[in-house]
Amino acid sequence: MNSPFGDISIDTFLREYWQKKPLLIRNAFPDFEAPVSPDELAGMALEEEVESRLIIQSPNGKDWKLQHGPLSEETFSDLPDSHWTLLVQSVDHWVPEANELLEYFRFVPNWRLDDLMVSYATDGGGVGPHYDNYDVFLIQASGTRRWEVGGTYGEDSPRRDDVPVMILPEWTPEQTWDLQPGDMLYVPPRLGHNGYAIGGDCMTYSVGFRAPSHQEMMADFTDYLDNITTAEDRYSDPDLKQQDNPGEITPAALDRVKAIMHDYIDSPELLSHWFGQFMTEPKNQEQGADQSCDMDEAEIKQLLDAGIPICRSEGSRFAFNRVDDHFILFVDGKGCVCSAEQIPLAESLCANLYHEVISPNEENIELLKALLLQGSVYFLEEE
Repeated sequence: MNSPFGDISIDTFLREYWQKKPLLIRNAFPDFEAPVSPDELAGMALEEEVESRLIIQSPNGKDWKLQHGPLSEETFSDLPDSHWTLLVQSVDHWVPEANELLEYFRFVPNWRLDDLMVSYATDGGGVGPHYDNYDVFLIQASGTRRWEVGGTYGEDSPRRDDVPVMILPEWTPEQTWDLQPGDMLYVPPRLGHNGYAIGGDCMTYSVGFRAPSHQEMMADFTDYLDNITTAEDRYSDPDLKQQDNPGEITPAALDRVKAIMHDYIDSPELLSHWFGQFMTEPKNQEQGADQSCDMDEAEIKQLLDAGIPICRSEGSRFAFNRVDDHFILFVDGKGCVCSAEQIPLAESLCANLYHEVISPNEENIELLKALLLQGSVYFLEEE
């Protein structure tokens, strides 16, 4: 796919803009056709398994209301004419055409990509001035949205405590742009920004990225260690020496504890296995189960021989790493060591959404059988 940055190369973007400063690209997506209509987006918000929010504000920006989905049809029929917005998360998980849009952003590692959020807003509708802890690309799909950006913010920044949404009370924009269909704005983490519709029928597609907090990573890593350690793994001190005061925790004791911690952190195999599982954990655990397909080897071979393409499932996360002589494929929170024969297919699955030519050998069929059962891939048969 072509770069969405026009005359700016991807290398230049990563070097000069990524996590540094905003970038507006006019006509980044010429003739952009939104894969989801406003009515379809509203229909998704009615579903219990879809994460959605409805935000209504007073025209003067003083009062705000937040309602989490699933929403009801009555809710939509009672809405005012202006100053409200509907936001639906993970649209790429449910709409294949929306999932394809993410392929333009694969210059960022798979495990950093989060989801595609789609918002619809009436005149004046938005979520107020705020900041995010992650990178986001904002693609204008229809209508006009005015974006104001400026200032760097964080956890200690003041925020309004009288409204149900995170809004910066003390904020002055430094730059302002009106985005038309096909335009795209990149906003780095913690940069204050405020977007609101100018006129009606405003739709914006937001490509967000994962930026787990240190707290999240440490908590998950300790949970991982809890599952691989046993009660037999104990603190020990065979070199214990008598000390003047039995209440002292000596530097020698702390060195022993440090050595225990380092044994886990300094293990490339253990650390990479945990991180691969952690960063490919699916956002929607139930979706994989719904897509599970139990096929036998003969059925898989028949479809491969017929040239039926295979596709990564919407919402599935693929990554891999190499540790020593091992190639480990991580898919939706699970890792497996691939054989030499499986590595080309595993690499292709990580790099490409669709796969039309796959050698139907025994090793590839074994890998595909596991991924089909897991609900992480499917055969793209014509309906």
